[in-house]
Amino acid sequence: MRQTAPRFPPRIDPMPAGESFYITTPIYYPSDVPHIGHGYTSVAVDTLARWHRQAGDDTWMLTGTDEHGQKMLRAAAANNVTPQEWVDKLVGESWFPLLKTLDVANDDFIRTTQERHEKNVQVFFQKLYDAGYIYAGEYEALYCVGCEEFKPESEIVDGTGPFEGLKVCAIHSKPLELLQEKNYFFKLSEFQDRLLELYKTEPDFVRPDSARNEVVSFVSQGLKDLSISRSTFDWGIPLPWDESHVIYVWVDALLNYVTAVGYGSDESTFDRRWPAYHVVGKDILRFHAVIWPALLMAAGLDVPKGVFAHGWLLVGGEKMSKSKLTGIAPTEITDVFGSDAYRFYFLSAIAFGQDGSFSWEDLSARYQAELANGFGNLASRTIAMIEKYFEGVVPEASDYTDADLAIQTTVADAASKADAAIGHFRIDEAIHSIWTIVDALNGYITENEPWALARDEAQRARLGTVLYTCAEGLRALAVLLSPVMPQSTGKLWEALGVEGSLGALAAQPIREAGAWGALKPGTTVSALAPLFPRVEQTA
Repeated sequence: MRQTAPRFPPRIDPMPAGESFYITTPIYYPSDVPHIGHGYTSVAVDTLARWHRQAGDDTWMLTGTDEHGQKMLRAAAANNVTPQEWVDKLVGESWFPLLKTLDVANDDFIRTTQERHEKNVQVFFQKLYDAGYIYAGEYEALYCVGCEEFKPESEIVDGTGPFEGLKVCAIHSKPLELLQEKNYFFKLSEFQDRLLELYKTEPDFVRPDSARNEVVSFVSQGLKDLSISRSTFDWGIPLPWDESHVIYVWVDALLNYVTAVGYGSDESTFDRRWPAYHVVGKDILRFHAVIWPALLMAAGLDVPKGVFAHGWLLVGGEKMSKSKLTGIAPTEITDVFGSDAYRFYFLSAIAFGQDGSFSWEDLSARYQAELANGFGNLASRTIAMIEKYFEGVVPEASDYTDADLAIQTTVADAASKADAAIGHFRIDEAIHSIWTIVDALNGYITENEPWALARDEAQRARLGTVLYTCAEGLRALAVLLSPVMPQSTGKLWEALGVEGSLGALAAQPIREAGAWGALKPGTTVSALAPLFPRVEQTA
């Protein structure tokens, strides 16, 4: 197994040939059905993975479910089934379908109840125990079953109403339980200086800056050793040296990122894939940016390449939450607007890394203005004019004017800026850059009036140039937007008739999408139904 110094090179320029781009979602706790917050994280990571695959990088995307812990045990008992039966039902009926609903093309799905995970989590912690980083001790603290976490003072508040006089979780607003147990502890406190040095020497290890500042401040205040086991229930992975304890669910969950790529069982795959980039919600940032790298340091393994914390989706000013009845199922949106609109809306309307508010009104307005009237109408009328004026055959371009060359410059600049934005994990900025092509082409059609050119035979060559420019712009748009909107861009690619000459859309080298002239004159287009049909209702 590799044991090297931590590293985190920024990923702005194309990655060196053969280097792995391994990216993960957090593994979700399937105690309830997924809401649009889970979907937001999943489509963001999927878009980043799709982009890197099309760029030719050795890409691997992991998602999955975290299935141990006291909350799952209690839910199973309440439903008169075993914990394994309960999690099998939740994952099969709700979490696997989420990926299909949102067109997520993950390479792997790990479940923490799988043998490949449980077995090698034990290998990892035996290594830490043998190295002297784990010891037995007594622990007493307030515990939130909903969070599966001993709560820090900052997340403990006084209860109100029926919970008046009790201490409650600031996240779930439910009473906390005072637990006193004999546990095993990880010597997290020994890694304070090494973590601070990591954040100093690799300033992009935690992004965005607001998340990095939070982590540095937290670690600078001093770290306490971490309880890594529970002994009052048995739904978890037993400690290999003391089977009366199971590994704390949050620590067990973190190990999925390495067990999924062969830690402890497949050294060559592990060496190929690890380390990874992690995309997480900001509420679990400390687990990933403090506890996780410290555990890896203790095991002599590379720390992650980076941790990116995105913001919360807010509904009515509150974080998305099933317990507070603000959860919205992704299908409530996709059944009306489609999966591409879901992906486009959440990835473009919210600055990735910041909180964002969801409203049906905003979604409906953006769908109509940007997708139906903007991109969709551009595609439909370009294909229709080629069919009408050139019998469905893409014409040759003649002499380019300044207006034509300006479109070519816009396409090249948009492709370059989008790739740089993806390197910074700013999907929203990438989409905004690509959308300059949509806006430029719509303006170009208005200014050049191809319908007027078609009435003058002397302008035939000019008409051909205008429509070739529009079609080639659409070719670039299809490639650049395919990681964001795979369904609609696939339909556009088919209508452009280019698969025979250029190959499948998913195989297009995305970093070359801005190079002008890939679409060959003489290509036959086909009819294109509206990519984003009119929506008569918004909820």
